[in-house]
Amino acid sequence: MTINTNPGASAAALQLSRSQDMLTRSLNKLSSGNRIVQPSDDAAGLAVSEKFSAQGKRIGAALTNVQNAVSYVQTADGFMGGLSQVLSRMSELSMLSKDVTKNTQDIALYQKEFTALQQQVLDTVGGPSVTAPLGTFNGVSLFGPNAAGLTVTIGEGAGQTMTIAETNLQDGPLGALLTQTTPGTFDVQVTDVNISTMVTDAIQDVASERASLGAVQSRLELAVSTLQVQGQVLEQATSRIRDVDVAIESTQFAKENILVQSGTAMLAQANQLPQSILKLLQ
Repeated sequence: MTINTNPGASAAALQLSRSQDMLTRSLNKLSSGNRIVQPSDDAAGLAVSEKFSAQGKRIGAALTNVQNAVSYVQTADGFMGGLSQVLSRMSELSMLSKDVTKNTQDIALYQKEFTALQQQVLDTVGGPSVTAPLGTFNGVSLFGPNAAGLTVTIGEGAGQTMTIAETNLQDGPLGALLTQTTPGTFDVQVTDVNISTMVTDAIQDVASERASLGAVQSRLELAVSTLQVQGQVLEQATSRIRDVDVAIESTQFAKENILVQSGTAMLAQANQLPQSILKLLQ
């Protein structure tokens, strides 16, 4: 037995220090909700979770892009639904104007409405005389020429894109109804011999473009669903790495708390050992 050194107390102090360190770590995890509070808790897990986190942000951004593309397509379809109604009325006027019981004043009224509807269609799809068409989405023209189409990012990886083909209604059968010799004066009249055929072709033109956009929308909605599932699964994977299991960690905390209390008591006992030497000196 010695007085200058107390190996028992040193060992007890060392073990108590370790228990206190583990107790502090457990407390930090429970208070923060994170399993990895500092890199030393799980260095490899931290690296993997950081990659998962970055991938999750890319998926979220891609999801936003696709949802905006869906809105773009829905807006275009909404405009074309209105155009179909206008063209149906123009088709009706073309037939009414052929009524032999109508006088020239009646025909003039039909022509007036027909011209107004032509102007409405022109204002919607745009053309040489319309620099700011109604048919736009966030400044992007819906019905103008764009041979390259719109490229939409549908995944978080490089090259995961799809193209929305152009919906150009300024040419073709619909454009033929809107030709103007001078601004405000349309070449096509409600009394033209082939007007019924022209309007029918224009209706078919719009219907075909709506069908094409419908197929695009179906693909975009599938991409939305896929990205949502991918983001959810990735979030779950990240949670398993980063989030603390409260039940397990609470058990660990209770264990370390008991060890600290018992270690403190044992250190106190170890510090009392040198006093027993005094009995030998009596």
